[in-house]
Amino acid sequence: MTPTETVLANSNASAEVVTAGGRRISLREIHALDRLRLFKAAGPVLAQNQPWLGMAALAWCVTAIDGVPVPTPGNEAQIEALIARLGDDGTEAVATWLDAEADAAERGFAPGN
Repeated sequence: MTPTETVLANSNASAEVVTAGGRRISLREIHALDRLRLFKAAGPVLAQNQPWLGMAALAWCVTAIDGVPVPTPGNEAQIEALIARLGDDGTEAVATWLDAEADAAERGFAPGN
């Protein structure tokens, strides 16, 4: 695999988690450009609100719920609507996945390897 193919494959890497209620949530890692776009969508005030931004980042990772594609939110209302759609069990499942990803990155490998 070429370096370009590796970067593209990693940027499109995804995972699926199952919530306590049985919903399947497809996820992707967010990177620098994603975070920049998240700040823009949040606006200048909410981009400085760390608790709000942390919840928004959970929604930003979601690409599908039960196989139905979810567009990336573009503003505060869309972010909040997706958080509402995910609910407590959905945000908890996404947060657990993100924690595992962060732990794996610290150790230098992906979960399951």
